[in-house]
Amino acid sequence: MKDVAELAGVSRTTVSFVINDRPDANIPQETIDKVLTAVDQLGYRPNALAQGLRAQKTHTIGFISDEIATTPYAGHMIQGAQDLAWKHNNIILLVNTGNNQDMKKTAADVMLQRQVDGIIYATMYHREVHPPESLKQVPTVLLDCFDANQAFPSVVPDEVLGGQQATEYLLQKGHRRIGFLCDVLPVSAKLGRLQGYQQALQKQGVVYDPDIVLEGGSLASDGYNLTMAIMQQPNPPTALFCYNDRMAMGAYDALRKLNLSIPNDVAVVGFDNQELIAGHLYPTLTTMQLPHYEMGKWAAQHLLHLIKHPEARQETAVQHIMPCPLIERESA
Repeated sequence: MKDVAELAGVSRTTVSFVINDRPDANIPQETIDKVLTAVDQLGYRPNALAQGLRAQKTHTIGFISDEIATTPYAGHMIQGAQDLAWKHNNIILLVNTGNNQDMKKTAADVMLQRQVDGIIYATMYHREVHPPESLKQVPTVLLDCFDANQAFPSVVPDEVLGGQQATEYLLQKGHRRIGFLCDVLPVSAKLGRLQGYQQALQKQGVVYDPDIVLEGGSLASDGYNLTMAIMQQPNPPTALFCYNDRMAMGAYDALRKLNLSIPNDVAVVGFDNQELIAGHLYPTLTTMQLPHYEMGKWAAQHLLHLIKHPEARQETAVQHIMPCPLIERESA
């Protein structure tokens, strides 16, 4: 800072005011330009840690995830949060825990030690979580998950509306026998999409038939097996709503093995819009898109709001539900 002051011909105090963008300093623009030119010429970088101690803000957001950083599509949540944070001159400090509970607690403690301004706690799929108690010490937002007590603000996809819109799309195409291939686990995504499926049928006066709602795993092989089973029933469906795109990919293989054409014989709709699957199947897959990027942005935006307005943390935690848009392609 002394070198910058000498090169610019100003005091060290003036340099400090310019670097820290003090609005009450009333420094002439010509002087500001001299200081910034000297900063560039000397390659000067202020000590961010020291600035953070003085201002009690580090402009750093902690991001604790389970396995998001290792997945090909849920990583858009990180991108959304990072883009929003960067726009507001904040950086993301990311720890991918591999869903290890002990590591999650340790990650939270380490981030608090590093004086992050707030934390985003995220999961790869929509589910209930039990965040470390230490997260209550700083503004925290849950991303693609929620806690049972709603102690933290959260953002999750609207699984019910997504299931309803997917089923309504097939109903609008004239289908009345719509099979639903879903996960056997009672996770939020399965329960919500099933509820939406049932609501859409009821709304159109179509009787719900449990015989064409089959449960299994959530992999392509499960989609294949369930499709083989459902299509060999005495009164098979003319359309399939699949719990996710991986199951839809398996359904494609089963329908081809049965010499059935997509969508002429059987229409198929997926869920997730996994880029490596949906856009590369033949025919391309109509699916519901999980709003990963938008949820990441919302989480970062709301967290910055809580950081800037500490009094807002005393209000009831916002539980935000984000719609899943339909991506119309060729399979339905």
